[in-house]
Formats: sequence, C-alpha cells, structure tokens
Amino acid sequence: FSRLSMSCLLPASWHFSLSPVGCPRLFHTSLRQILVLGSMAAAVSLLYYSLLLIRSRYSRNSRDRRFHRYLARVTDTEATDTTNPNLNYGIVVDCGSSGSRIFVYCWPRHNGNPHDLLDIKQMRDKNRKPVVMKIKPGISEFASSPDKVSDYISPLLSFAAEHVPRSKHKETPLYILCTAGMRILPESQQKAILEDLLTDIPVQFDFLFSDSHAEVISGKQEGVYAWIGINFVLGRFEHTDDEEEAVVEVHIPGTDVQDSIFRKRTVGILDMGGVSTQIAYEVPKTVSFASSQQEEVAKNLLAEFNLGCDAHQTEHVYRVYVATFLGFGGNAARQRYEESLFSTTVLKNRLLGKQSGLSSDSPLLDPCLPLDAQDEIQHKGQLLHLRGTGDFSLCREIIQPLMNKTNETQTSLNGVYQPAVHFQNSEFYGFSEFYYCTEDVLRMGGDYNAAKFTKAAKDYCATKWSVLRERFDRGLYASHADLHRLKYQCFKSAWMYEVFHSGFSFPVTYSNLKTALQVYDKEVQWTLGAILYRTRFLPLRDIQQENFRGSHSHWRSFSFVYNHYLFFACFLVVLLSILLYLLRLRRIHRRMFRNGSSPSLWIEEGLPPQKMAGPL
Repeated sequence: FSRLSMSCLLPASWHFSLSPVGCPRLFHTSLRQILVLGSMAAAVSLLYYSLLLIRSRYSRNSRDRRFHRYLARVTDTEATDTTNPNLNYGIVVDCGSSGSRIFVYCWPRHNGNPHDLLDIKQMRDKNRKPVVMKIKPGISEFASSPDKVSDYISPLLSFAAEHVPRSKHKETPLYILCTAGMRILPESQQKAILEDLLTDIPVQFDFLFSDSHAEVISGKQEGVYAWIGINFVLGRFEHTDDEEEAVVEVHIPGTDVQDSIFRKRTVGILDMGGVSTQIAYEVPKTVSFASSQQEEVAKNLLAEFNLGCDAHQTEHVYRVYVATFLGFGGNAARQRYEESLFSTTVLKNRLLGKQSGLSSDSPLLDPCLPLDAQDEIQHKGQLLHLRGTGDFSLCREIIQPLMNKTNETQTSLNGVYQPAVHFQNSEFYGFSEFYYCTEDVLRMGGDYNAAKFTKAAKDYCATKWSVLRERFDRGLYASHADLHRLKYQCFKSAWMYEVFHSGFSFPVTYSNLKTALQVYDKEVQWTLGAILYRTRFLPLRDIQQENFRGSHSHWRSFSFVYNHYLFFACFLVVLLSILLYLLRLRRIHRRMFRNGSSPSLWIEEGLPPQKMAGPL
C-alpha cells in the first residue's frame, strides 16, 4: 500500500509516516515532539495576537491624540477636584493699567515623559466658574504710596487662598506680573512697589513667592506669553505622527544650520486693541538681515526660549517674533486720523478762504463715516463738523500714510523690522478688533476672506445712516454692538484691512487667518502662557521620581511599547536557537544515512533503535 513519508527539515527523531492503514501512528510520536510542536504553535499564536494588540493600541492612541483637544473642551468646564492629592496649583496676578486680576491654575502630576509639557488648566470652583477676581484701580495708582500696595492686593490673594487647598499653599507658586501701567512709571517707583510686595506678602500668605516672582514684564514678554497660551490651548506643542497635521521644518536656534526637525505648525497671533496692535509668530528658520542696524533692532524683537523641562533637549525650543505698535489700535488710529483731518482742513480753509466743516450747514465730507452719518471732532478748542460719504476705497487710500511704511525690505508698520512669513505654510488668529470688525456688524467672523470682507465693508459704508440705525433698533447686529461701533465700523474695517495687508504685508489671497474672540469657547489670557513658561522645569521632579521608582521596579518604568519590543527580541532569540538546533539535528540525521545506518524502521515503529553488532 502507498505511504507518505514526512521528514522535510525535521530531524531524525521527529521522522514518522502516514499511510491509509497507519494513520494512528501519528499518535505514537514521543511526548517531547508533541510538546515542542505545541510550544511553536503557541508562540506563533502569541506573536500574531501581540501584533494585533499593538496595532489596535497605536490606532487608538492616534485617535485619542486627534480628539484630545475637543474632549478637553468638555473636561475643562468641570469643577476642579480639590480633594485630589496629585493636583498642583499655580497663581498669576495680572497687574494692568486699569486694574488687577488674579488667575488660579491647576495641573495633574506630570506623566514622566520628558517630551510632554504640563497639562495646565484654569481652576474652576464648585459652580464650574473660573477662579478669577478683578479689582480696581491699577497698581500704578499707588506710585506715590507704595506702602499700601500689599493691602491693595491682599483681597486677591485671600480669594485664591480660599480656593487652593490649605495643604497645597506652601508648594503653590505665586507670580505677580505687572504690565503697561507700571512700565510708564520711573524705575525708582517700580522698585518701591515691588519691594513692598516682596516684604509683606510672605508674612501674610504661605504661597511659594520669591524675589523673581514679582516683576514688571516688557511688552515683548507679554506677547510671548500670549503666543504660548494660544498655541498651548490649540495643542500645537504636542507631538504627532498624524499625517493630517500640518508640520514645519524648524532650524533649532544655537545649533548647526543643517540641524533641523519637523514638528507641529504653530499659529501666529494678531491682536488689535484700542491703543496698540501686536503681532507674534514663530520664525522656524534662521533669519538674515539687510543691514547690521536691522540685526541690532531684530534682537529686541526676536525671543528664543525653551519650553521643555530639560535645557539640553531642543524639541521645545522656539524662536518667536513679537512686535507691539503703540498708536495703531482702532481707537488710537481714529484719533490720529481725526487730528490729521483737522490740521489739513484748517490749512485748506486758511489758504482758500473757505469755511468747510466750521458749521453743520457746511460739514466736511468724511469718506470713513457711513453715508450721511454726522459727527463732530474737537481739537484745541475748535469744533469740526463731519458728514460721511461712505467711500470704503477712498477711506483706505486716505489712511495709508498713517501706516508710516518705509521702502526698506522686511519692514512693517513704522518701518519696524519683520522677518518673512511663509504664507503657504502658516496660520494666524486675529483677536479683539480683528474679530469685532468682522463679526459685530458684518457677521462674518471666523475664516477670513479678503474679497468677501471688502465687499461687505463697501456695502456697509455705502448704506445710509438711517438704514443702519433701523437695523440696529431691530437687533440685527451683535448684542454688544453699540452706536459707537456702528458709526466707526467703516473706518475700523478699512484700518484693519490696511494694517493686515499693507502694514504686515499679507497677500489679499491669504486664507489662513481666523478671527476669534475665544478659543474652544474660552478666553485665553497671556497669564496661561506665563504660568506654563515659568513652571516648565517642574516636570523634572516627577521625571526623576519616576526614574527612581524604575530602578527598583524595572518593568514598571517601561512603557507598553518598550515591553513588547523586549518581548519580541527575546522571542526571536529563542526561535533562532530552536531553528539552529533543528538544523544541527538534521545534519546528524543525514550523516547517519551516509554511514549506512538506517534507524528509520525503529523510529517508524516508535521504538528505540537497536544496537547493531559490530565486526569482531
């Protein structure tokens, strides 16, 4: 009868035969054969299962990272669990020109990964409201009586002390950072105010408060903190392997020009207030200068800093351009425009012998006011009457000289140096007046489109004032839009447009500007960036503790992925050893056949080979 013999790569000790009658012989194989075959089958199954598990874990992590920011919008509104012992706290007092505000932040224990930043959030009370308090007036009002500053700021600190758990006070850093109002004071008065704070606060409160925790910050620092805060909330400092995320090539400052990394693209910010306008954005590549003078100016506008907890790691090193332009805010620009209008009108009246604008019967025509809108401006005791013609294009042309542009390359408003923006791979957020101009009246906030904005602004300016008033009375505009907004919307639209496109040289085809009042339904303060930057070294403590625990418990310190890498390495070594062993046995088997010995019959019967009688 026929017989199928199976030996293949198997060694002699594994040789067996299958036949129609002798199939049961399979079960005559030795126990060792069955155990080894079963072990190999189990190893292959385990390998397959592990691959599936890692794949599912990676895909889940990718999805988690992708939706993390959106989930944070929900969790950020939950009340802070003050009973959690692993929660840390930080306090920042923003001492502005009109008043002072205190912000309390919290964050969980650092995850131990040196590549990640602290997960800082604004603290919320039991009613889910942000822990914030504001008092008036500004701290600069105490310039002549600095000994009263501690009493002035004490209610803010008492408010924070009530919300931060008592057991956490001594490890909670407190930062008192003063801005515009204090900057204009003489240095001696600034010093007196800060000394009073540093002397009295440690006596009344147990917060972590050292000499470096109270200072007057520059406009550049404030801009950097605002940039950090916005990008942190947007998740732009997180690492990603998602191909859908926009990335940029970055030349790390202080390293070889050829040393570059790819990381998430950060966003730039544009903020136009009532008095000033500010721009801040990352400069990913090494910049060049047209002259040595320009290079000297640039040093005051470029900030290089490391947000990582390890100064030797460069993945969180950023180079950011920050420039603040006083007099270029919406209200200050209108005031400059009116002063220019007044002086030119007075000069023309004197030269031509006219009375234009001196009475309501012969008003001066103003293209930057809505059609037929009336206004009055007073300068040096004289009154000038205006009537709007609503010519948006002419308004833009008239305000062009107020930009103070120069012919020098790489410059913006006032001829100030501005490094090139990579328009094809960049993204900007516009706040304050950038949002009000697009949303309050024109109702087109969000993604900015120059052509659509220009058309809407032209139509608004050319609409009669009586019609605009009627629409206002019917509640067709934003709830916080008032008659002042309606009257100066035409001018401010033209001013915002010119600052963005002429001043900062953004092309009219630029499509990556988003105008916003809030990010993820919440107002982002520069204080968030300040606490993030000033606590950047705190994760070192958690990382060192994690490493210490890891030296006592080796497997705990490894992540899921590292454990499986180690498992696969061991598995491959064992598998390779088995294969080498099998090959060695096969060579022995072949040698026995060449020597004329054929123990296959005994092996086939499952019996040990018999010793052959040798020659005498």
